[in-house]
Amino acid sequence: MDTSQEPAAVAVPMTSAPAQQPRPHVLLVAAPFQSHVNPLLRLGRRLAAKGLLVTFTTALRAGIRLAPGDGDGDGDSGGGRLRVEVLRGGGIWAPDDPRFRVAGDMARHVEAAGPAALEELVRGQAEAGRPVTCVVANAFVPWALRVAGELGLPRAMLWIQSCALLSVYYHHVHALAAFPEADAPGSVAVALPGVPDLEYDDLKPLLIYVSGHDLWRQMLLEDLGRDRDAMPPWVFVNTFDELEHPAIEGLREHFPVIPVGPLIDPDADSDGDGEDGCTAWLDARTPRSVVFVAFGSLVNNESDEVAEIAAGLTATGRPFLWVVRDDNRALLSADALAAAACGGRDCRGKVVPWCAQGRVLAHPAVGCFVTHCGWNSTAEALAGGVPVVASPRWSDQRINARFLVDVHGVGARAPTPLTRDALRERVEEVMGGPEAEAMARRAASWKEKARAAVRGGGSSDQGVQAFVDQIRRAGSWH
Repeated sequence: MDTSQEPAAVAVPMTSAPAQQPRPHVLLVAAPFQSHVNPLLRLGRRLAAKGLLVTFTTALRAGIRLAPGDGDGDGDSGGGRLRVEVLRGGGIWAPDDPRFRVAGDMARHVEAAGPAALEELVRGQAEAGRPVTCVVANAFVPWALRVAGELGLPRAMLWIQSCALLSVYYHHVHALAAFPEADAPGSVAVALPGVPDLEYDDLKPLLIYVSGHDLWRQMLLEDLGRDRDAMPPWVFVNTFDELEHPAIEGLREHFPVIPVGPLIDPDADSDGDGEDGCTAWLDARTPRSVVFVAFGSLVNNESDEVAEIAAGLTATGRPFLWVVRDDNRALLSADALAAAACGGRDCRGKVVPWCAQGRVLAHPAVGCFVTHCGWNSTAEALAGGVPVVASPRWSDQRINARFLVDVHGVGARAPTPLTRDALRERVEEVMGGPEAEAMARRAASWKEKARAAVRGGGSSDQGVQAFVDQIRRAGSWH
């Protein structure tokens, strides 16, 4: 075959394919409290489920629980799974260091050692091919946002309490409303945009008034005391529009508020091996029959109150699940513990040191939640559709109880400390009294609204998606 007429071969220069841009990488920074860790983890899982690379970090201390689906090391994240990189370096204490047990000492230490450890972590992520795109930190971790700003990284803050409380603090820090003096006589109401009038008794457990909390007040001032233009462009709040619409709109006049709650994920937070058989025990109970009692990870009940709770639960004649942390269990006498629970399938009561609270509140057997009204517990009760007996202790808990009982009508207020008679009477009011069915219906309605908010296209999901879209656009990621 004559090939003389074939065109000469043309050398085509080899061009390399354009380098693939890394996915946007969001770094989450939490204070080492379980009540701070949980909401940020849940927000992170939602971001990961939408395709972002998400890494969670904190100065991990003994007792902090992470979900078994969240991993560490060099693995990728996706489908709702997070990477976990513990803060190291900078002199961060070891997880089992006993100094972590004192909240103030812990906060001062992390404030001092955290910045260097965070800078080291950010550099390490870049060297590993995972440059950080944005830092999201809880409130009360102002040093993390400070470091992010110094590194030129976009910043966002997650407020883990209600929008009403955020409004209280913001208006106080910026002197936008008249607040009573600490020793003001009588009842003084404070009016804030979109928030029901709050009495001095509602406010006095807050950082505004409580003495001996200068460190926390200083962190709050750093978080919220910035001029409007200096606020992080994204301020996420663990609430949902249907729950606090007036408060959200009132605060948006001052800075961007993005409701992303309720930040609950019962399945991700549960560990079947660590629940002490709670789910199996609840499965054997009839619907709406169980009294669930839990006071969070920080409340320490006095010995007299623990004995009163034990007697009150026994007096209700109803099955109950009671979370008594190991550090409180010593306050239960052997007789009281034996009377309260035996742990078997047919026992009326069950006492455990820990449970996956969101999972328990989502169980149909639970008919009443005796709670200190921390915001995580408040959100989980509403999302679970469970009426409450409210026994608030400090901080925002009185305000949360006010909303649950007086505004949303899903519970009854109990004294603090609890007494056996008050506990028995309030449980009966919530589970069998004349208003019990109405409370249950209202609670069920909030359950549906909460779940609708976080479903695809819901009010809170829209806020999360808008953040994801903006992060992607900012870096031209496809």
